[in-house]
Amino acid sequence: MSDEVRLIDVKEDIQADNARVAEQVRERMTAGKTFLLNLMSAPGSGKTRTILRTIEELRGGLRFGVMEADIDSKVDAELIAAHGISAVQLRTGGFCHLDASMVTQGLDALDLGSLDVVIIENVGNLVCPAEFDTGAVRNVMILSVPEGDDKPLKYPLMFSVSDVLLINKIDYLGLSDFDVAAARERARRLNPRIEIFEISAKTGEGVDAWAAWLGSQVRGFLDG
Repeated sequence: MSDEVRLIDVKEDIQADNARVAEQVRERMTAGKTFLLNLMSAPGSGKTRTILRTIEELRGGLRFGVMEADIDSKVDAELIAAHGISAVQLRTGGFCHLDASMVTQGLDALDLGSLDVVIIENVGNLVCPAEFDTGAVRNVMILSVPEGDDKPLKYPLMFSVSDVLLINKIDYLGLSDFDVAAARERARRLNPRIEIFEISAKTGEGVDAWAAWLGSQVRGFLDG
């Protein structure tokens, strides 16, 4: 018997399979004319409140659904539904991210024919969600002021795969040493094409500019 230990890199196979499913998701959403947005961030950064503020800005012209992902609980989905927005909760049972197969299950639970936009609120985590393609048209991440401006240095992949960086909780800037210019420079060093918006989901400051950008992206997709 050989004493050689075989090392099998399963991640490559998992990622290859996920890429195939993600492409199927994109084809499905393109055919059905529904824009899929993947929102990622650390826990407590304000994802749910940002979603609600964004929908409030755009709800008059676009129809929204939300896919909430958490390791457990239905709290966020219930909050979204209480605002009259179609919502489905994905309980990952320990997984720290969503992959394209999980997203497919969530999409199957929504009436996509009545929706222009589906927002995925991914599991709160700055590592795993960045590694998995969900099939979304755009990836957006939130960095909140209390987290610190050094996160692009610590979690570079998240900033590299995101189309948009929302610097949230700017109402806390006066109570923090967060350096907005440094955060912007560090993010753009990783991803020169990233769009950056400074917002407060609590007060609404800056949300209009971010929502206007998103609305233009969605309408371009729907008209394409």
